[in-house]
Amino acid sequence: MTAPQDVLIVTGLSGAGKSTVLKTLEDLGWETVDNLPLTLLDRLLDAPLPIGADGRRPRLALGLGAGTRDFDPQRVVERVAQGQGDDRDPIGLLFLDCTDAELERRYAETRRRHPMAPDRPARDGIARERDLLAPLREAAPRRIDTSTLSAHDLAQEIRITFSGDSAAETVVSVTSFGFARGLPRGADLVFDMRFLRNPHWVPALKPGTGLDADVAAYIAEDPAYEPAVSRIEDLLALLLPRYAAEGKAYVSIAIGCTGGRHRSVHVAERIARSLCDAGFSPTVGHRDLGAAPQDSLECRRSPSR
Repeated sequence: MTAPQDVLIVTGLSGAGKSTVLKTLEDLGWETVDNLPLTLLDRLLDAPLPIGADGRRPRLALGLGAGTRDFDPQRVVERVAQGQGDDRDPIGLLFLDCTDAELERRYAETRRRHPMAPDRPARDGIARERDLLAPLREAAPRRIDTSTLSAHDLAQEIRITFSGDSAAETVVSVTSFGFARGLPRGADLVFDMRFLRNPHWVPALKPGTGLDADVAAYIAEDPAYEPAVSRIEDLLALLLPRYAAEGKAYVSIAIGCTGGRHRSVHVAERIARSLCDAGFSPTVGHRDLGAAPQDSLECRRSPSR
């Protein structure tokens, strides 16, 4: 027996933001299907789970509207009412509303034709669709008027309303690297550790890496180490929740030094631990840890002690 699956029908006026809502819900971990005929809903619910579901049915958002084949607002209302008493598949209804004037402006701005008035002004299609969808608007327990909302504002409201405990968390990765071998592709935040003294030039430490205790201790003894790294940790503690609130799915943090074996490795490990302590679950990688030490790549200077 599979776990219950929440089903949300997303409907409303064309141009009111249905695509934005479905995309945002998908980012939150929902399974989304647009314009599926209502007659196929039960078949969809009985279909095998997607790969990686681990026996748990993801929440499902179903987009319906005037462009859906065999669309019948009254049947949708009846199916929603039926689902309220269904222990396996409770069904919710979200209606997206918008003023006629704003919808006309949006259609004029995008130069799209209204689906219910392909050969007439958009206002005619808006009026017809508003009459058609009246039963759904009256039956919907959740309504959002998007007249004054940008796509960003609407997505933010959906994240706040529907994230719940199953919200998809921002995926945080911390990667060490060597500048001599190029920046990591796709890094969002890059921090340069080349201001710290370099263990590469200490013969006893050169063969080691930032994962070794003696190398880590040498790096940490640099007077600039603690004030700099602690400030980076404070900055990340400020930024990451803001990224999550904005719906950013991935944040890649790159920590670099010259060769990517000593300073960047140690600092990346420390930052990852601090993020864990702050409630994040970062993945940690060391891109250049396996590279052989090369004097030609390192900044030639005598190490300060």
